Amino acid sequence: MKKYLVAVLALALLVVALVGCGSSASSASSSAADSGSSSSAAASSEASASASAEASAASESASAASSAASESASAAAQDGEFKSSIMFCGSTSLYPIISSLAASFTEEYDTWDKVDASMPDKHISIYVAPGGSGVGVSAAVDGTADFGMLARDIKDEEKQKLGADYQEFIVARDALTVSVNANNPIAESMDNMDKETIKKIFSGEYTTWDQVDSSLPKENINVYIRDLSGGAYEVFQKSIMGDVEISGNATQSASMTELATNIAGDQWGIGYAGFGAYNKANADGKKLVAMKVDGVEANEENILNGSYIIQRPVMFVTGKPITASEQAFIDYIFSQTGYETVESNGYIPAFTPKA
Repeated sequence: MKKYLVAVLALALLVVALVGCGSSASSASSSAADSGSSSSAAASSEASASASAEASAASESASAASSAASESASAAAQDGEFKSSIMFCGSTSLYPIISSLAASFTEEYDTWDKVDASMPDKHISIYVAPGGSGVGVSAAVDGTADFGMLARDIKDEEKQKLGADYQEFIVARDALTVSVNANNPIAESMDNMDKETIKKIFSGEYTTWDQVDSSLPKENINVYIRDLSGGAYEVFQKSIMGDVEISGNATQSASMTELATNIAGDQWGIGYAGFGAYNKANADGKKLVAMKVDGVEANEENILNGSYIIQRPVMFVTGKPITASEQAFIDYIFSQTGYETVESNGYIPAFTPKA
């Protein structure tokens, strides 16, 4: 029964995500529905997928959750009431971290007065929807989300659009590993690629593996990348490709997890798997092998000191003043629990936990 409830909430919040965070959002999670039902943990995208069989049964709940979220936000805005719901939208790299913390925060506290006695006895509602870094910034700018999640540096023009109250919160450091399938013989013949070789592979100038190394078989190179709305695409373009475009034949992936899975399932695949996704893919055995880039390995030390060049911040931003409820959850994100959650997702925490 509990699994069914979580699945229904996942589908319900998918509607909220599609309306409030752009049509590219593939799933959403919430700590609770404001309709008076008991708070429930945020559902993952996998839970949402597995719940497809119950889609018909969940449709009414979806409408109710969407209406409740919209009406609650509207009423709070008009009456200046305590804001009991929070919406995050954007980067698929930050999504699993924030959704996991939303679930544990809700499970621990349930209502805001249990977080802080000065807050009212209202259910905690934290909605988290993936959709890509660009979608996240746009949602924060137009107000359909309280916080936009990014896995890249924010652009100057984006800061300007967010206005004078712009704030950013860097949660982790990530890198893009140039990863090949562990069963590709290149993993045995070489451990380093220079930028020019990588550029030729991803632009489509090299189409077979023997062009990379004559000892390799003449098998097609299958390139995997994030979709164009993802921050990773921009980071890789800036760090490696420059003015050269990635081949139109590259397979786009909706998330870093999907990208890493695609490489792991294709012996002749190569792609820029995020450091976190790379570590998670290899958690139960070596499925991916990361090449050094210009002789520099993608490890924690080299990412933090900047010597590994394909790296990025993982963060969330806003353009409005922080409310009391938002600050309470932000403090939780940067707590020891948040630190451990960042690590468990394979990323490098970018903060010292708050006491």
